[in-house]
Amino acid sequence: MKKSHEGIHLINKPVGKTSFSLVHALRKKTGIKKIGHAGTLDPFATGVMILLVGKAFTTKADSFINQDKEYEATLRLGIATTTYDPEGEITSESALIPTLEQIKKELTKFQGTIQQIPPMFSAKKVQGKKLYELARKGIEIKREPVSLTVTTELISYSYPELSLKISCSKGTYIRSIAHDLGQALGCGAHLKELTRTRCGPYLLKDCLDGNTLFQENQ
Repeated sequence: MKKSHEGIHLINKPVGKTSFSLVHALRKKTGIKKIGHAGTLDPFATGVMILLVGKAFTTKADSFINQDKEYEATLRLGIATTTYDPEGEITSESALIPTLEQIKKELTKFQGTIQQIPPMFSAKKVQGKKLYELARKGIEIKREPVSLTVTTELISYSYPELSLKISCSKGTYIRSIAHDLGQALGCGAHLKELTRTRCGPYLLKDCLDGNTLFQENQ
C-alpha cells in the first residue's frame, strides 16, 4: 500500500459520472483498495466529493457524512418527474408561470427546521427495502417525514429556471425541495442541475477536477 496516497482527497465530481466511478478511478491511480466516500452525488450532479483513502481514514466516514452541506441548485419549473430530477419520466406539465413574489413567499416555507418526506427514488431503507427498488417496480409506500434544518436563498429567477443556494443538515434531499416547491407553486418542478459547493469545512474551490482523475486513468 502506498502510504503517501492515504488521506482525504477532495474531488469535484464531473457531470455524468457516478460516485463509485470516482472511487474506482482513484483505486486504479493509487493502487489502494481501501477507499470510501463521505456521501454520494447523483450522476447528473457535480461538486464536492470527499474520498477517504486508507483504513485509517475510511473508518472516519461517519464524521464527514454528518456534516452540514451547501448546494447551488437549478430548478426547472413547469415539469414534474418521477425522480424529481432530469433522469425521471415526466409526470405533469404546466403552463403556469409563478411571479417572483410568489416564489419568495413559498421559499419562506423552506427555512429553519422543516419536515421532509424522502423521495421514493432514493437509497433510504424502509423495512429493510431500499425505496428505489420498490419505485422501479411501480410500488409507492408511505414514508415518514424527517426533521431537517435548511436555509434557502434565491440566486436568480428567469422562467422556467430558478436558481437557489441551499445550506442543509445531513439527509436532506435537494430533489425533494425542488419537487415540494413546485407543488407549492402549483406548477410542478424538478431539479435540473445541482452542484455541492461545500461539505463541512471543505469547499469546491479546494477540489481536484474529477475529469483530470479520469484522464490519468485512460
